[in-house]
Amino acid sequence: MKRALVTGASGFIGSHLVEHLERAGWEVAVIAHTRSLQTNNDAAVRRVYQYTGHTSEVIVALDDFKPTAVFHLASLFLAAHTPDQIEPLINANVLFGTQLLEAMNKSGCTVLVNAGTGWQNYTPQPPFDAPDYMPVNLYAATKQAFEDILLYYVQVASLRAITLRLFDSYGPGDSRRKLLRLLLDTLRTGEPLDMSPGDQVIDLVHVDDICRAFLHAANLALELSEPAARVYAISGKQRMTLQQVAATLEDAAGRKLPLRFGQRPHRPREVMHPWEGPSLPGWEPQITLLEGLCNLILEEEASR
Repeated sequence: MKRALVTGASGFIGSHLVEHLERAGWEVAVIAHTRSLQTNNDAAVRRVYQYTGHTSEVIVALDDFKPTAVFHLASLFLAAHTPDQIEPLINANVLFGTQLLEAMNKSGCTVLVNAGTGWQNYTPQPPFDAPDYMPVNLYAATKQAFEDILLYYVQVASLRAITLRLFDSYGPGDSRRKLLRLLLDTLRTGEPLDMSPGDQVIDLVHVDDICRAFLHAANLALELSEPAARVYAISGKQRMTLQQVAATLEDAAGRKLPLRFGQRPHRPREVMHPWEGPSLPGWEPQITLLEGLCNLILEEEASR
């Protein structure tokens, strides 16, 4: 039986990934900060390793569980940071990941699937010729810092690592205050919502498709014969402007949304077009945006 050690299992994507791994026949363990142990869905997980900030704890977890692959999804997302949030950002997005890599080096586990972000590649407007790395914010910069550290461990620990750069995710059970949550709340309440002009392009990928990408990436990494650090974009292939996303939700719901486009400015360093990166070989999204939104609306109605 393949063994998966998952970080970030209390998050939206991580909690779904644990379920997907178990359905695929993997034995799953998670390593989590003690503060998150009360909130994640660990009921079906055989082992939970507590992390309080010490490298030794991560080494013990890897030595004990001996994973076939590590799925690293833990991170602290902040669209904009304040000075007192710098330390938590570094600890969550750089320090913990480095401790994980060190533990992999010590334990001999060589397969890593890492969650990156499309915000590591800032493309504000055409022409889309941004350099390979241009962070939107400090969060994206910390994600890149971890990838740079990863290159060292690929060389010294012979890791076979695949980073999946994610864009916007959605799906059942998503309580994050992101675009679709706001639109669904507006659909439910009928209260007008002030929006930006809505010309920015959105790349929405259903969480089930993202989980399939993580499993597929792990299997690809297991087949690699040489150390590697590969990076792929997990795109929904249906990139739309924000206005088009809203119109698709209206089609799914069968009624208009009270949206007031142009009443708010774009936020600073708005990503106007997502990164055009290489696709994960052998993976394609299976859930169209219209299908995914129809299912979300049904879920919303069933929960009332």
